[in-house]
Amino acid sequence: MTPDDSFHVFDTTLRDGAQREGINLTVADKLTIARHLDEYGVGFIEGGWPGANPRDTEFFARAPKEIDFQHAQLVAFGSTRRAGVPAQIDPQVEALLDSKAPVVTLVAKAHDRHVELALRTTLEENLSMISETVAHLREHGRRVFVDCEHFFDGYQANPGYAKQVVRAAYEAGADVVVLCDTNGGMIPARIQAVVRTVAADTGARLGIHAQDDTGCAVANTLAAVDGGATHVQCTANGYGERVGNANLFPVVAALELKYDKRVLPEGALAETTRISHAIAEVVNLTPSTHQPYVGTSAFAHKGGLHASAIKIDPDLYQHIAPELVGNTMRMLVSDMAGRASVELKGKELGYDLSGERELVGRVVERVKEQELKGYTYEAADASFELLLRDEVHGGATGTAPRFFRAESWRAIVEQRPDGMQVNEATVKLWAKGERIVVTGEGNGPVDALDRALRAGLERIHPELARLNLVDYKVRILEGAHGASSTTRVLLSMSDGSGEWTTVGVGDNVIAASWQALDDGYTYGLLRAGVEAHD
Repeated sequence: MTPDDSFHVFDTTLRDGAQREGINLTVADKLTIARHLDEYGVGFIEGGWPGANPRDTEFFARAPKEIDFQHAQLVAFGSTRRAGVPAQIDPQVEALLDSKAPVVTLVAKAHDRHVELALRTTLEENLSMISETVAHLREHGRRVFVDCEHFFDGYQANPGYAKQVVRAAYEAGADVVVLCDTNGGMIPARIQAVVRTVAADTGARLGIHAQDDTGCAVANTLAAVDGGATHVQCTANGYGERVGNANLFPVVAALELKYDKRVLPEGALAETTRISHAIAEVVNLTPSTHQPYVGTSAFAHKGGLHASAIKIDPDLYQHIAPELVGNTMRMLVSDMAGRASVELKGKELGYDLSGERELVGRVVERVKEQELKGYTYEAADASFELLLRDEVHGGATGTAPRFFRAESWRAIVEQRPDGMQVNEATVKLWAKGERIVVTGEGNGPVDALDRALRAGLERIHPELARLNLVDYKVRILEGAHGASSTTRVLLSMSDGSGEWTTVGVGDNVIAASWQALDDGYTYGLLRAGVEAHD
């Protein structure tokens, strides 16, 4: 069931969100994002400005044919008629009608200074431009929303005129008049007070469009709701010009969970994290790990005190159950971790450590010793699981059975007089009782080492053919008091069904990379269900 029309969730990712630096959407991208947003259950999807560019015009031509909208209505964005030009013959207004979108959003000037300096017309003509364009679109059966650009700044400068703009739009037939904090400079208390006053003085149905220049876009949006707004404009993941817009996902989650407003179809809220990440994939931007509700760190716990409390009751350090928005709780293992952190992380990885006080104590101490050397397990769950596996299954030796053991390795960089560089690595290892010696060449010494190790292991473990190296990060850790620096490598691998990260530390990047590669392939074999034999 889709929520009724009493409250609008309006998404403008395809128009305002696309103005973010680094985002360049194709028509196919826009269609994919529109499908995700409709699946999520937003009420309105602003597709762009038809007639302004061929891409947006094509989108409006294709979207109704290629998307079976179940929840959202498609919205075309444009401006009021030009000064001195009747709406009936203004090409831009006609392009809005030609788009066939059932809903149109008009942008209108609400700041007197902008009317006179940017539009170069009179305040009276601006009001006529608004009312006549709204009326013309309404006569052609379109539902109309009006975005009052720079409304809050205009209200501070000339509240009387700003309210005249609202009245002109509403009385001409606009369904919602949206108050825009275009420069993003407002704060929540001011937003709430102005929205409440304007609603009372004009009788119009009001919406809010907030930019994030002060970091208050989500708070300002919710403050507007407190003031009486029943229409919120947002973008997925807060994408938008400059520093962005109000983020759709925290706004919707807050409305559903904190305001108890039904703004999404039943069950859709649990898809929040998935939809957020899916849209990030389309725009080719890495999802923010620290984004509220949907970030991988949103329900991650590092401190031992927090972990102890969460072991008793997760609600003690979480404002909601992460499952409500499709996220999961994570325990981070670091030198700050205590026994509770290790127990909970073990449970997350499938190890029941309850009652294993001595074992848990050993793991805690080993983590602290390793992090003192430069290791970090917060972002290297696979290496931590291998450490834990050693302690659980290692017995007296402290080392679990292995899939392979390296006898030795070396990497050579040969620089030739013609400038050509040859990177060669030789790896000697034992697997299933067989001694394997293999050489590999690569684009660098680490790549050569990876190729050699993979080639040797694939002879015994063909399961590794599915593995790919997907990320590689190097950090130089400065030594204290003049000591030599240490290199830390974080390496991510994938087998097509999952991804994992390992860590290596050494005096140089090649030694650190070898450790991370060793852990990476070991974990890959563990995931594949291969039985350790050494």
